[in-house]
Parts: sequence; structure tokens; C-alpha cells
Amino acid sequence: MKRTGVIIARFQSPYLHEGHKSLIQQVSKNHNKVVIVLGVSPVLGSRKNPLDFHTRERMIKKEYPDIVVLPLSDHPIDMQWSQNLDSLLSNSFPGASFSLYGSRDSFIPYYSGKFETVELPETGSHSATLIREKISDKVLDSEEFRTGIIYAYSNTYLKVYATVDIAVFKNSKKEILLGRKNIDNKWRLLGGFSDPTDDSYEEAAKRELTEECGPIETTPMQYEKSIRVNDWRYKSEADKIITCLFSTDIISGDPSGSDDIAEVKWFKLSDVASMIGQQKTAEEHFPQLTYLLEKYNSK
Repeated sequence: MKRTGVIIARFQSPYLHEGHKSLIQQVSKNHNKVVIVLGVSPVLGSRKNPLDFHTRERMIKKEYPDIVVLPLSDHPIDMQWSQNLDSLLSNSFPGASFSLYGSRDSFIPYYSGKFETVELPETGSHSATLIREKISDKVLDSEEFRTGIIYAYSNTYLKVYATVDIAVFKNSKKEILLGRKNIDNKWRLLGGFSDPTDDSYEEAAKRELTEECGPIETTPMQYEKSIRVNDWRYKSEADKIITCLFSTDIISGDPSGSDDIAEVKWFKLSDVASMIGQQKTAEEHFPQLTYLLEKYNSK
């Protein structure tokens, strides 16, 4: 029985580039039946894997309608992924035998299944990654382009944006450092969004503190609690912010407002309750400040 040619790939590009087409043509020369197995990331919509399976399947079938396209989820264990691939092919085509095709930097080094693998030489310098980077800031004036954006945002998981808030104290927690933004002239805790380059929320808190009030020296960050934030930017959005609240005591340095903080100032912790009542503090910081008052103002 003649083998079925199987291409294992991702095809994460807006069109089939010449490298993709060459791969399909090479396999088609050796096999009457060709199957493409597309890797599917567990991350729904990302810079590396922006296109879902159905979008890529339609792209392939537009030019190669006779080719069968199957999805295969990524797996953290190579052996299990290999078994899943073998099962997918055997269950989809009972009794068939297969030759699995890929390039030098493809799935082949990680595959430990029962079917033979064939390494194909690279053809040219085509790269889906470079294509994505080239078009990543390209805006088109078409209904299809706008429809694609809506589809992409509508088919991702709801997000929680991680932020950090820092209560900087001095004088045995009798005074607290707050910052003021020009956008609303309200006082708030220092802090901001966590960054993918941060190693921990504690590191994010230290970074944000330096960015917003300069190079001050403080005690290690102490985790207080996490709170869902009713941020004005996300009130009408399904995505939300959850912040990690930390506290620390200043050791040395002269805090000065920077980044998006226009001014920083020390306040007596006992005065913060009246500031909340007079709406001098940002609404999204009410829960954090209230918690700090309940924990430390009675001491």
C-alpha cells in the first residue's frame, strides 16, 4: 500500500508563501494522498500564533482543495505529542501508512512515534515570522481588514491585567507616600502594570517605584493582598485589572514624581480617611487605601 504524505507545520502567515508551496509540491510529487497537520497552540491568539486552525485551514484549501487538513494540539511532553500525532493519523485513516515531512528545524527532532520521517531541504529564505513582523503595523482600508480585527479580538480568552500598587511608609507607618496624576489631580498609591520582563510581582513593584518616584531605598516588598480594580479604562470592558498590593518602608532617598506621576507627597495615614471622603483620592484606589487604614491606622 502506498504511503500517505503528511506535512507537519504551523503556516502562521497571511498567505501561503513560496516555501509553503514548495513543501506541498515536493510532497505531492511523491504521494497521491497528502495530509497537512497544523499545530494548535493552547494560547488563543498571540503574536507567535495569531491565526486559529479554521483560518489556516481555509487558507490552505483555497489553493489546495483536495488536501485534508487536521488540527493537533501542542503538548509539553514530546513523547505524548508523538503518540497524539500517531493516533490522529491512524484514527483518521484506518489501515494507512504514513511518511511525515518537515524541514531541518521542524518537528523531526522531537518526534518519537512509529512512522517514518523525511527531512526536506529549505527552499529559499522564506519565513512566516518575518512576514508577520513586516505586516504587523500595516493598516488596510477594507471591510475584510476591519472584520479580521473584530474576529481576532472576539476569539481570544478574556484577560486579567496584572498590576502592582505600593504603599510606601515612614515613621513607623504613621505616614504614607501618595502620587498625583495630572489626568484627574487625585492622589493614589504608586504602582503600575506588571511587565513580561519582570521576574516576580515584587520585582515589578520595585521597578514601578523607581520609575515613579526615583531611586529611593526601601525595605523588601511585603505582600498585603490582591484586589480586583474598578479602573475607569476597563469599566465597560470584559477584561479587568487585578492588582497585587505591597507595602514597604523607606530607608533613604528623596522621592520625586516622575513618569506619569506629576507629584509625590507624604501624608499622615490618619488623614487618608478624610481624603477618601472628600474624593481627593482616585476611586480605583479606595479598596487598597481602606485596607491599609484598617490594618495600620489603629496601631
